[in-house]
Amino acid sequence: MSSVVYLRALADPSMTPCLALVDLQREYTADTRALAMPEAGVALDKCRMALQHARSMGFPVAYFRQVIQSSYFNPATVFSGWIKGFGPTGGDMIFDRGQPSCYSNKSFAEFMDSCGGHFVLAGFAGETACLSTAIDAFHRKHRFTYLSDASASHKLGPLPAPAVQEAVTEIIKVYGEVLETDAWIEATSNVAMVGGSRA
Repeated sequence: MSSVVYLRALADPSMTPCLALVDLQREYTADTRALAMPEAGVALDKCRMALQHARSMGFPVAYFRQVIQSSYFNPATVFSGWIKGFGPTGGDMIFDRGQPSCYSNKSFAEFMDSCGGHFVLAGFAGETACLSTAIDAFHRKHRFTYLSDASASHKLGPLPAPAVQEAVTEIIKVYGEVLETDAWIEATSNVAMVGGSRA
């Protein structure tokens, strides 16, 4: 049986990114819910591509979910569950939190500190979880890549959701790397097969 070897990871294990999928929960896709995002479909397609690529490369995958004692993201409701097709497998990490930043989960913060702080960020919502996580990563001197087309934001006041997402993307560029999903996949697809042909 052949296995894929990520060459950069062999030379420097800290170069192996962790794909961080943020809040891919039904709260964002249920039409009747206040936090539903009409633009979620396109972002989810890109999240699916990123996840398939990460799995094919053997990159670690971390799932984040909000767990809040409120009307939203309450674990007693079906809306806090994973969006169909995005549930974690036995080999994935799951981090629960009650605050926007992924770093509000102490275990994730320790994991990033101990592995060189290199992750790829995708998911919901751009203006809250993704932006706050990016800023926290910057202050901790961690490296991240934000997949701007694998994320979506809510509208804010008079600003429609696409304009908010565009603004969030520009702000995150101040703190780290921003790529579209196709570009990230291309940049991390340098693989060699052990005992077989190229994937």
